[in-house]
Amino acid sequence: MNASLPHQAAPPDEPQRPAEDRRHVVRRRALTLLIIVLLIGVPAGYLVISANQSRDAGKDKEDKYSATGLTAGWPSRVQRRLYQVPVPDPSAKVAYYETNNWKTSRLYVQFQTSAANFDRFLKTMGTDRSDLRQGDIAISDRDQNVTGWNFSGPGPWWGLVHEQKNPAPTHDVVVNMADPAHPMVYVVARTVP
Repeated sequence: MNASLPHQAAPPDEPQRPAEDRRHVVRRRALTLLIIVLLIGVPAGYLVISANQSRDAGKDKEDKYSATGLTAGWPSRVQRRLYQVPVPDPSAKVAYYETNNWKTSRLYVQFQTSAANFDRFLKTMGTDRSDLRQGDIAISDRDQNVTGWNFSGPGPWWGLVHEQKNPAPTHDVVVNMADPAHPMVYVVARTVP
């Protein structure tokens, strides 16, 4: 048996509220809908945007790390600092490639710059033009094969090996001085992790 509960009567001293008119009902429902959209729609939109950005970043990294040769553009600041390759700004024809394994990490960089910037580059590395030897192709055949560099074109070609104590990197540098005002520089920086 279901006994119905008595309803509580309104207090006698409180006036009766008038029934809500249609305009107020519509306004209240619209406000409720707006609140629901803001509470659910904004976070959902943020999640969609965030997921797309995360997916795009993953694709960029995948492209970067699946490269098998020189990539046009500048190595990151972290790479330049880690391998101590101070690519001068401005430079043209800048390209790089990095390889890592358990034994040795290498950064391959090429760029063309002005004679003054080339001197600053050497000075920042801790060397100068007096360390260059004409005809010295300091970059090994193995490293040339990795990058596709070919040092048999018109020169003169100059090179140097800048050795440093581990963990500082060793630099193999080859320079094409066919245009002395704008030398083309090739660097292989090796470091042992």
